[in-house]
Amino acid sequence: MNIRPQEIQIADYDYPLPDERIAKYPLADRSSSKLLRYQAGQIEEFTFRDLPRLLPEGAVLVRNNSKVIRARLLFHKDSGARIEIFCLDPASPTSYELSLGERHSCSWHCLIGNAKRFKEGTQLTRLLHREGQGEVTLTAERGEEGIIHFSWDNDAYTFGELLELMGILPIPPYLGRETEEQDLTTYQTVYAETEGSVAAPTAGLHFTPAVFEELRAQGTPVLDVTLHVGAGTFRPVKADHIGDHEMHAELISVSRLTLLALREHIGQIIAVGTTSVRTLESLYHLAIALRRQPDTPPTALHVEQWLPYEEGADEELTTEEALDTLLSYLDAQGEDTLVFPTSIIIAPSYRYRVIRGMVTNFHQPHSTLLLLIAALIGDDWHRVYDWALTHDFRFLSYGDSSLLLP
Repeated sequence: MNIRPQEIQIADYDYPLPDERIAKYPLADRSSSKLLRYQAGQIEEFTFRDLPRLLPEGAVLVRNNSKVIRARLLFHKDSGARIEIFCLDPASPTSYELSLGERHSCSWHCLIGNAKRFKEGTQLTRLLHREGQGEVTLTAERGEEGIIHFSWDNDAYTFGELLELMGILPIPPYLGRETEEQDLTTYQTVYAETEGSVAAPTAGLHFTPAVFEELRAQGTPVLDVTLHVGAGTFRPVKADHIGDHEMHAELISVSRLTLLALREHIGQIIAVGTTSVRTLESLYHLAIALRRQPDTPPTALHVEQWLPYEEGADEELTTEEALDTLLSYLDAQGEDTLVFPTSIIIAPSYRYRVIRGMVTNFHQPHSTLLLLIAALIGDDWHRVYDWALTHDFRFLSYGDSSLLLP
């Protein structure tokens, strides 16, 4: 019997994950990782470099080209107390591009480590000197509701450069170690381009230039979208029921050219990673919202958490009609790129509208990502994860992957 997704008990989405099965480091060769293929209920093991030949005929891959920024900043008070500021997303200006390009000041929503020692209204400073750009002092002032106001006294530096020079690349806490030099390379996809994520779209970590060359040679199109991954993506659900779990918002950017290409390949789209899945499925539900309120200004666009489950959200709108709606909206606004936040949660009972399948890693118990998998392959997620555990697959961000084709 189907139940409302809000009533789903997260305790039902659990499995035993021994610590030794969590990959603490990636393999030296990204594409030598294991790949589990689930197709029409059948499970087989391959190597990731086999992916091109395993894709369905006519498949189109869609990947998330967001790049992880060095979002962790460490400050020390005069007393010696260490304060960590973890930049999540820009508050002013709200555009990632504009905020990272600022040369005087900007504000970000942040997590604060040792927050009791960093009172609201107080400031922390950090000095940096770089040959050719000179000395700069970065000041962080704590504002209300987790907002940190940054300012600096040398406009030779952008905020993005300050993060690159002063910041630490965030890696998942479940790795149980500090960021190391090799993570600066291995925790980025080879196609990372648009800065803004605080966690990697990890299904993409398996791809190498050689894999993309083979995809190109066999005529498999690869499309780019952008979703800046937030720290909440991999956060386990603490509430007993999904209805009490609040999804974070993540910013999406999809170009007109990509929308046109998606429209040409309906029914053939394979998403690389859950972030690409959330992006693509959010497009459909944004179109539903725009059909209801076509005059919505770009600044008010947002796919809310429960929008796909509201009455009328499953109205008869084909994927083609949805993409046409978005293209028409761009025309009306005189824009070439659709930019909007999504808080969508994809859970069992969800009806996939855009993707045919996905490439994805193996996710934490009690996570919304596991719910997303269950929404695609149903209760067979138990079989897939049991199979992976008994066949020595490596789990989580630096672990192995799967190709799910229901």
